[in-house]
Amino acid sequence: MILLDTHIWLWWLVGDGALSLSERTSLDNHADRGQIAISWVSIWETEMLVRKGRVALLPDLETWVRKATNPRFCTIFPADMDLVLAQTMLPDTFHGDPADRLIVTSALLAEVPLATYDSKIRAASIPDLQIWKP
Repeated sequence: MILLDTHIWLWWLVGDGALSLSERTSLDNHADRGQIAISWVSIWETEMLVRKGRVALLPDLETWVRKATNPRFCTIFPADMDLVLAQTMLPDTFHGDPADRLIVTSALLAEVPLATYDSKIRAASIPDLQIWKP
């Protein structure tokens, strides 16, 4: 299982962004085995990006999200009290972006690699956080 940061999820499915061919192929292979996960936060962030006009999803947000989270290949990590409380696992120096904090904590709780290009997350040196490498 791999947890995708929001930008990786969008780049992979929309077909733009900085993903290499080997990364796309690896994500496709993981999807074929039902080993892709996203945090509920990524759906929320995507809605905000669409509302702000920074991303266009066809035919519309709801249809796109429902297809992009098909349970045959994608697991959605939910919000719950344990997730919120587990943010204490993050170092005090980790930045305050709530979406990043919840996505990283989701990866830590699930003990799965996080696919991200976010430089702040990568530079944070969070114990036990695995960064995905295809």
